[in-house]
Amino acid sequence: MIRIGYHISTAGAIDLAFDRASDIGCNTMQIFISNPRSWTVSKTSAQERAAFKTKSKSNDITPVIAHMPYLPNIASSDPVKRAKSIGCLKETATLCDQLGIDYLVTHLGSHMGAGKGAGIKNAVNAINEVECDVGVLLENEAGQKNSIGSDMHDMAEILDSLNIKNKGFCLDTCHAFAAGYDIRNASATNEIKNILGFDKMKVIHLNDALYDLGSHRDRHENFGIGFIGLDGFRQFFREKKLLSKPMIMETPGRYDMPPAEELRMVKYFLEGCR
Repeated sequence: MIRIGYHISTAGAIDLAFDRASDIGCNTMQIFISNPRSWTVSKTSAQERAAFKTKSKSNDITPVIAHMPYLPNIASSDPVKRAKSIGCLKETATLCDQLGIDYLVTHLGSHMGAGKGAGIKNAVNAINEVECDVGVLLENEAGQKNSIGSDMHDMAEILDSLNIKNKGFCLDTCHAFAAGYDIRNASATNEIKNILGFDKMKVIHLNDALYDLGSHRDRHENFGIGFIGLDGFRQFFREKKLLSKPMIMETPGRYDMPPAEELRMVKYFLEGCR
């Protein structure tokens, strides 16, 4: 079965994400479990956690994926920001564990001029402080200045250096394309497979790219109408193993097409790639 969904709002109550996802036809979803623009992880009551876990068991929406907030920078060498970032990561991972969430996706952040080596070391040390069982997934970057993780070799180095219980990576198709991996061609997809291994790829962020190959700009476009395009994604999914990965769309929604209709169209496209 193809597992595909959207990043879903948790406004009002965290368990309402299941209702919203189900209403538009998702069979997997991604959420923020706290304010994405805050350092503070939201407190949840035992009742809220129970409601979330109850709906999780009663829905065919799996896996459930959480995304780290935007502010933490686990690659930073600044002692204050670093401590706050590690604290946020650990608290978010713990809450994911309490909610029964399968994966927590995290950006690796920016070395802020301290050098790639220092950034990688800081990111590894930060993630290694996670003590719970939630799967921590590294998300590849688009290659913005000083960012860590746009080079798949760096991703592999970081994964190999982690000693946490459950780890892997989330491949963002827009970010890979923006970083210079032309996934419209089999050679780039094979390169990613050879460097990282598809067994470590737990989730795909299925995003088209607003800007052309190698732009280093993290700007998503709706599926099939960006610079990757339908033909590009058709080539990408010639690697059939990718169709078994849960996929999350983080598309900008600039068009009038309702999400449920867009999701049906993308499912039809993916079924045609089998």
